[in-house]
Amino acid sequence: MRYKLGWASRFGVALLMGILTFSLVVTTAPTQIQGAIAQATAAARQQQREQQVRQVRPETYDLSRYPVTDANERHWRNVLWTTGVVEPQEPYVAEAIAQIVSLTARSGLSRPQQRTVEMAMQIATQLYFSNPTGYAAIGQQFLQTVERSPNPEWSAMALSALVKTGLDPQQRQRLGDRLRQRFPQWNQDIYLFTTLRDLALLQQTPTTPPLGDLLKWTIAPNQVHLYVICRPDRGVLCQTVVKDGNGQFLRENGQLWSIPLLLRSLHELSWNFTRGQTPQGIYRIEGVRPANMETFRAYGAYDLVKLFAPYEEGVREFVPGRPGQLPATLTAYQALLPPSWRNYFPIQQSYWAGKAGRGLFRIHGSGEDPGFFTNNNRYPKSLGWNPAIGCLSALELYDDTGRLQQADMPPILNALTRLGGRSFTGYLTVVEVPGADTPVSIAEIEAAINS
Repeated sequence: MRYKLGWASRFGVALLMGILTFSLVVTTAPTQIQGAIAQATAAARQQQREQQVRQVRPETYDLSRYPVTDANERHWRNVLWTTGVVEPQEPYVAEAIAQIVSLTARSGLSRPQQRTVEMAMQIATQLYFSNPTGYAAIGQQFLQTVERSPNPEWSAMALSALVKTGLDPQQRQRLGDRLRQRFPQWNQDIYLFTTLRDLALLQQTPTTPPLGDLLKWTIAPNQVHLYVICRPDRGVLCQTVVKDGNGQFLRENGQLWSIPLLLRSLHELSWNFTRGQTPQGIYRIEGVRPANMETFRAYGAYDLVKLFAPYEEGVREFVPGRPGQLPATLTAYQALLPPSWRNYFPIQQSYWAGKAGRGLFRIHGSGEDPGFFTNNNRYPKSLGWNPAIGCLSALELYDDTGRLQQADMPPILNALTRLGGRSFTGYLTVVEVPGADTPVSIAEIEAAINS
């Protein structure tokens, strides 16, 4: 709690701005705002949580009653989401999820069946990470997926999950070699290529290029540049700074303007998989998605900042003056980076994620109580911030009566509007830098800018 109060004190100005600009930034009618307040009361949140917990019972996970068929896709989608929220430590949950994961070895699954299995793989990664011993049955199925699945994405996801829970170097090497053997064209599959490349980086960690080179670089002239600087441990809050179209960093009272964001995946998935953590690299910023009280719990009461990964559909101009997407080559992406960063593989993550079809990245708040997600308890260094499934999560806190106490989306939106106008465009760069398991300090960023 002292940690959270420290952040609140540091960003008191942001708190005041959030309260004063609530009606300015939120594009909803007063009755809808009242609806948001009603959803944020302690009673409403307790009811929401209890609804999730009540679904965790043996009959819900009974595969003889609910086999993985097209007709049962909706049932399993609801049950699997609940499982991710609650993280139940029940043997029947482990058995059911492991049985669904075992279907990765089958060919000929229908599209609804594939969607169920894929979501089960995502939730299984989260559960196995939370308790490898209690969910040992899932770990065994992950091993079988690596050995037998004809699906390269699921095979890569299984290996990634196993690596996250502490395989020794010899085991990692053996399983990596097994995938190369089973998929001779592995380097032409994005999931296998990126997973095995990350595996190699564990053996020989590359030196991170100078942060100052990245911060002082201009991707395109007259564009807002937002930087989100993280530690490798995504349970630690990231630090956000911004510079205007002339390359000047925004400051308040002489200090760098800064807002903390959380870039942790609820499912503990790696960056290269759908619903995984936010990839490092470059994104195009193009305005906002208006707030919608129907999605208040997921995204909060404020407009969402729209981000586009390379090659994601819907972008107006990934490069200003060139309508549409970035040219589909790694060289075109590398040209957006300073020379010292172009061959650094981790900063290429958004490129490969975009090529794999990831998208719909946003910066947003959350109307959910931080206690809604069980796994928040494992991350005391970011209490108050909710995880996402790929997006960048801003703080948004309400009291027991449903009234706003603090929100960091308004200062983010106001900063972007101040520097880029109401229809702001620009770039966001996510980057991890080595260091202690504490947020990157303003002093560290200042030193990089002045280097």
